[in-house]
Amino acid sequence: MKTVAIIQARLGSSRFPGKVLQPILRKPMLWHIVDRLRHVPSLDRIVVAVPSGPKDEPLQQFCRENGIACFAGSELDVLDRFYRAAQQFSGDPVLRVTADCPLVDPALIQELIDLYQGGKYDHVGVATGAGADHLQEGRFPDGLDCECFSFAALERSWREATDIRDREHVTRYMWHNHHLFRCNSLMAKRPYPKFRLTVDHLDDFLLVTKIYDSLYSPNRPFLLDEVMDFLNKNPELLEINRRVAEMSNYRAVLEN
Repeated sequence: MKTVAIIQARLGSSRFPGKVLQPILRKPMLWHIVDRLRHVPSLDRIVVAVPSGPKDEPLQQFCRENGIACFAGSELDVLDRFYRAAQQFSGDPVLRVTADCPLVDPALIQELIDLYQGGKYDHVGVATGAGADHLQEGRFPDGLDCECFSFAALERSWREATDIRDREHVTRYMWHNHHLFRCNSLMAKRPYPKFRLTVDHLDDFLLVTKIYDSLYSPNRPFLLDEVMDFLNKNPELLEINRRVAEMSNYRAVLEN
């Protein structure tokens, strides 16, 4: 079995259609995510899992042209798509990365894999995003999302989950059922500001583009602390997606 990272990608975003192929420094955003994952020492394989069908064919073509493994499956039952991709590429453990996180940090991902392997867990995740909403401290900024879990946990979720939300969000069944799965989180060792580094809207993409323009090097990936240092020195850039960040925080309060 191999340690396999599976990137969920689609072109049909309602808020920012086609975002995963939008260019950053003349390369699609998805290319940069794959490139950053290639710097994770413990990863054996990177796979892009896309919906089957003509509207997402450009993603399959992108993967073919760039020598990236690709799996096409169900558009709506993302858990099924993810499970079948992991099965085809013999992933165990499996890492889940979403294509709206172009600042995903390879050093953090290696720490996550080490946590998983050292603790006999079924599921571990970087403390960010929806799975870490319950945490008061130790959260990373939104946009560093990555999860690592066993194929057995994925298969059990695939077999047992019936809630439509669990079929849409691959690992929701795991972190909502701690009595069934041994779960843990990779916690931040220092406090981080609530910066929004994910890409759901055009404004988010514009901020990420500014970060890449200043920090990108073809020789090595820039890491989270470099992003934090850059934004702390250039706080005016946070105005680019402040409106989106405030809306996101407001929705989170309502949902809790």
